Amino acid sequence: MDGSAAARQQPTAGGRLLRREAAVLVLEDGTTFTGESYGAIGTTFGEAVFSTGMSGYQETLTDPSYHRQVVVMTAPHIGNTGINDEDQESSRIWVSGFVVRDPALRPSNWRSQRTLEDELRDQDVVGICGLDTRALTRHLRERGAMRVGIFSGEAAQGSNLLDQVTAQPSMAGAELASEVSTGEAYVVAAQGTKRFTVAAVDLGIKAMTPERMAERGIEVHVLPADVSFEQLQQIRPDGVFFSNGPGDPSTAPQVELLQQVLLAGIPFFGICFGNQLLGRALGFGTYKLKYGHRGINQPVLDKATGKVEITAHNHGFAVDAPIEGEVPAPAGSDFGRVRVSHICLNDDVVEGLECLDLPAFSVQYHPEAAAGPHDAAYLFDRFVGLLESSKTVAGEKN
Repeated sequence: MDGSAAARQQPTAGGRLLRREAAVLVLEDGTTFTGESYGAIGTTFGEAVFSTGMSGYQETLTDPSYHRQVVVMTAPHIGNTGINDEDQESSRIWVSGFVVRDPALRPSNWRSQRTLEDELRDQDVVGICGLDTRALTRHLRERGAMRVGIFSGEAAQGSNLLDQVTAQPSMAGAELASEVSTGEAYVVAAQGTKRFTVAAVDLGIKAMTPERMAERGIEVHVLPADVSFEQLQQIRPDGVFFSNGPGDPSTAPQVELLQQVLLAGIPFFGICFGNQLLGRALGFGTYKLKYGHRGINQPVLDKATGKVEITAHNHGFAVDAPIEGEVPAPAGSDFGRVRVSHICLNDDVVEGLECLDLPAFSVQYHPEAAAGPHDAAYLFDRFVGLLESSKTVAGEKN
């Protein structure tokens, strides 16, 4: 049986044959791909992006950074390991749509509790399968990430599909962190002896991030995206963390909060969106990448050590800063000197910032990397070292 026939008659977890409906994917430039329904039937819109990870689709789906994006998986076979309740990065699927070439006929993994497609259907996520994802990925690489619509079932027969796609808002200029952040503060307790307290501003935080800090004796207070500096100070944090998240960093109101944190001398660590906000707080610009970095196989150079790390990425924006040498922060002398600490070896995009006169650093990639790789896990230890140094200095002053 060829791939298209398998897609039309795929056994579900219960063994019954699932007959798929026609589906179509329409890009804003008018390019159209036909396929078959996958997950829920209906219509969805978002920004078309591609992820190059060979595994980790469950973590991708539940990453809040993918809010309002339709994710194209470049690996052809998706769903092989099913879905479990342990690998979720948040309480729900955040992608707007999901695009795969060949869905697994059935999951085969001892940890699997249900099929990927059942999970997509249960959470009303519209997807498409049976199309040439390699051709689609090449198109997005050449033309750039763009708005897209997936239409399946009766919706696929509409005559104004492109008009519907072009009527959707662009990712540029979108403020989305407030849409994915926690509504209420909560605490992730330190494992073993508590050593430090960290205020983590949730801009789309993944569950594994506070877990990695808790493993190192940090009590993590996860705070809503609209937290004020005065509210943050009430927990008397030893350090502040800004998480990953969706949207355009130029619209983020948290830049002012971060400047207050830096000027107060509180140690800071940022990941992904947090890296972009550190850049903006220091006075650098940010810009939208042509098609972004997404996947778990991106090579990054640590300029201080010369070490190359294979890292997990999910970002469509980047910091505009000189990649060589030390420079004064454009925001003014209060922020001291800054240098780019990491760069992507594929395209020289800034992948990390380090303040030389303030206790602050950030990286554009994901050292928590629940689906792997774990080359960058040492960055949490670097944050602990920053907290220790700051506490020692504070103790000497007292």
